[in-house]
Amino acid sequence: MVFKKLLGALGVGGPSVDTVLANPVAQPGGTLQGQVNLVGGTQDVQITGITLTLVARVEHEHSEGESVSNTAFAKFGVSAPLKLTAGENRSIPFAVQLPYETPVTTVGGWQLPGMAIGVRTEVEIAGALDKGDADPLGIAPLPVQQRVIDAFGALGFRLRSADLESGRIHGSVQSLPFYQEIEFAAAPQYAHLCQAVELTFVTTPQQVEVVLEFDRRRGSDVINRYHLDHSAAEQDLTGTVDGWLQQAAAGGHHGHGGHGGGHGAGWGAVAAGAAVGVVGGFVLDEVVEEFFED
Repeated sequence: MVFKKLLGALGVGGPSVDTVLANPVAQPGGTLQGQVNLVGGTQDVQITGITLTLVARVEHEHSEGESVSNTAFAKFGVSAPLKLTAGENRSIPFAVQLPYETPVTTVGGWQLPGMAIGVRTEVEIAGALDKGDADPLGIAPLPVQQRVIDAFGALGFRLRSADLESGRIHGSVQSLPFYQEIEFAAAPQYAHLCQAVELTFVTTPQQVEVVLEFDRRRGSDVINRYHLDHSAAEQDLTGTVDGWLQQAAAGGHHGHGGHGGGHGAGWGAVAAGAAVGVVGGFVLDEVVEEFFED
């Protein structure tokens, strides 16, 4: 991003700010690093504080239909009060931990259609808060999440889209005010049973809860939840996910997945974009090039 004048705080001649992310693609629960660069304006100013805010595009359902808003879901103070003199250049480094429930926006190097997350820099000067532009932030899956997504690809499911829904999943350990739904078009062997499957991850430092909503062609939808330890990333989960889907297709209920053990291709191969899962197996219906517009 380029330097942005903080016109809202001081008017013409005010300081400028530019936030640079050292890692524009991070992982849930991972560390986001970078620096906030400040350039003083035509006069000295007292900056009360600098805050980084994670913002996501979230869909809201209400009586009049649906609407979309940019929703803040985490805030990090990255600077104590400081005096910025006229014309001064100052860089403030930061390293903050992202929430484990941060939704995934990129898979195998592909931008998930419908997803947008950004880091907004907020600078407070003399009681006035200036909200800077949002720098786009990519979130790649954790290893165990990648294994689940790879399994859908191996079974022939087609990644269709993703979105963030306002609200909570009943009975879940969810802490954010929204949840992600990643939608897959049904694989050929399931096409007579369902039209689509929606995948939701609710992740903690200890495990990931996998919530599947199975859109059946006949009868009511089936929603099942399963739990995987992070160590499950060490194995191929294709058989495990196939078992979940078979159970859901039969109208089964709540189940539990395995907890790791075997030796799969490993995260390194997946992250490198080798012929594993997503890169070779998924066809994206569309490519979304959009971000926040206030």
